Amino acid sequence: MRDTENSTTLSSRKDALSIFQAGIVAADPYLSVKNCLFADDQLLEVLLNRDDLTQKRTDSWSKVHVIAVGKAACAMAKAAQEIIPAHLLADSAIAVTNYENVTAIPAVEVIGAGHPLPDAAGLEAAQKCAERISCAQKGELVLVLVSGGGSALIPCPADAITLQEKIAATDLLLACGATINQINCVRKHLSRLKGGGMAKLAAPADLHAFILSDVLGDDLSAIASGPTVPDPNTYSDAIAVFTRYGIWDQVPVQVQQHLQQGQLGKIPETPKPGDPIFNNTTHTLIGSNAISVDATLKAAVSLGYQAQLYDAHLCGEARETAEQWVRNAKCLIDNGIAQPLALLAGGETTVTLTGTGRGGRNQEMALAFAIAAERYGLSADWTFLSGGTDGRDGPTDAAGGIVDQDSLKRMRRAGIEPQAMLDNNDSYTALQNSQDLLNTGATGTNVADLQVLLIHPTVTQTT
Repeated sequence: MRDTENSTTLSSRKDALSIFQAGIVAADPYLSVKNCLFADDQLLEVLLNRDDLTQKRTDSWSKVHVIAVGKAACAMAKAAQEIIPAHLLADSAIAVTNYENVTAIPAVEVIGAGHPLPDAAGLEAAQKCAERISCAQKGELVLVLVSGGGSALIPCPADAITLQEKIAATDLLLACGATINQINCVRKHLSRLKGGGMAKLAAPADLHAFILSDVLGDDLSAIASGPTVPDPNTYSDAIAVFTRYGIWDQVPVQVQQHLQQGQLGKIPETPKPGDPIFNNTTHTLIGSNAISVDATLKAAVSLGYQAQLYDAHLCGEARETAEQWVRNAKCLIDNGIAQPLALLAGGETTVTLTGTGRGGRNQEMALAFAIAAERYGLSADWTFLSGGTDGRDGPTDAAGGIVDQDSLKRMRRAGIEPQAMLDNNDSYTALQNSQDLLNTGATGTNVADLQVLLIHPTVTQTT
């Protein structure tokens, strides 16, 4: 027990962890599939809406081809394999996930691949998935299990483009500050699987996708670059992204030629809304950041807190977002808090790197929150947690950080100057020294980030 922590702080930290864990459980990929997929000897039933048992798709498909892709691929594939009768499964299921989440599963071919940077193993896995999907026949079902990270895990460049050329084109966009939607627009037009590519390969077989969203707003075309849904963008749009940032001349020649051939109509476009290939394609959103945030609200209430949603789409620069939250909390405290309060959020902030330290957006937000709380004189007992639901925050082994009103004291006793650490983007070192790192290990799911701020009224506020 830290000698600087009172019983309220210790209890508050425990509560914050429990509330965060409730959000992760709500995005449990294994249970989410189990709750939406049912079968008997011949009949398969899939819920189209996880909250409405009346919306479902039922058929007696002769064979089911299971393809799972993403950080949650193993858990999702395991659930599907346990539910679907063995005689209906077409060969073994394929699950492609990042190396940290690789788990052996009976009757499932599990393949580890590179993330966030694609690698040769991912390319081989993507080709295997494409071959399996292409084998599906009319009257059969291709069941695709999609989760965050899928875009990098199954790189399948279009003909005449190498994996390195595709990576180089994407790196150019990342370096110039292109948005994720702009990057996805380009990726879809350089791939055989993204932007509806899986649905195209599966036709005329039926296709259903269970989707675990790591994208705020749950745009299905953005999750794993939308392998099973229509793509509204064009080759011209992809070229325009490069020209907008003035980097078209730096794009690998083969990529340029491919996009230009597509613009001229010499290469087929990605499947668009209304394309007949989607006539037999359906989807179910089985988990998302919004669903997990709702679970944290319910968990906070069950622990006796007055729970409020602070922000359902938390974004922006991590340290600036943290300071805004502190100002909001100070107003609430100054106006008087009669009972323990929980402010909850979900989203995905960003960090502008100017230093040489280690950390991720959640660790940076936690450190920035503690610094801002001291600067603004945040009274009362408070605990702030910010964590990635996948258990990994940036290039570190931590999921994020959990700080309280004594965190900066612990840092300084360890010889750490908090502001200097923040200025150097070295939140990991700061939180490590104050024992405030949030370590969960790989969770097997990924629905962006969750934040928990717990405030307990002081004695003077309640008398």
